[in-house]
Amino acid sequence: MSEAPPDSLIPYDEIVQEALRAVVGRVLREVEAAGSELPGSHHFYITFKTGAVGVSIPADLRARFPDEMTIVLQNKFWDLTVEDDRFSVGLSFNAVPAKLVIPFGAITAFVDPAVDFGLQFQAIDADRSPEPHEDAENDSEQAGVGDVSPVTPDDGSNVVTVDFGKKK
Repeated sequence: MSEAPPDSLIPYDEIVQEALRAVVGRVLREVEAAGSELPGSHHFYITFKTGAVGVSIPADLRARFPDEMTIVLQNKFWDLTVEDDRFSVGLSFNAVPAKLVIPFGAITAFVDPAVDFGLQFQAIDADRSPEPHEDAENDSEQAGVGDVSPVTPDDGSNVVTVDFGKKK
């Protein structure tokens, strides 16, 4: 019988998702810096939630793709602009030009089939607030700055505590 791992108080999943979205941003920034020219046979399939906060697409595309949409950045795209939290790009749909604005948090997949590279993400739910947490108990104004004191718990292990309270 194995025990389930304890719930983490550190949001590792969110941290990893954010780091992987930064990969997408860096790749798109490099394409932007190259004048929107993709090197070699690289091309990207980017899937995103059309109803996510900050997504701006034409109404007819939102009607056709009410939940999720995949765009291809390959030969015919223009005005690629990458910001810290989103990118915008011009694409044609049935010979009609459109500008799309896509926050990185709305992306659910990024694939470059030319090199068999792909990432999948959980869409960020803007309505979801962070999990409540208790206040830290190490903010005592009584301790000196940088006090380090070894503590020997009842279980015999050695623990070093560091208190970064205000200087006395």
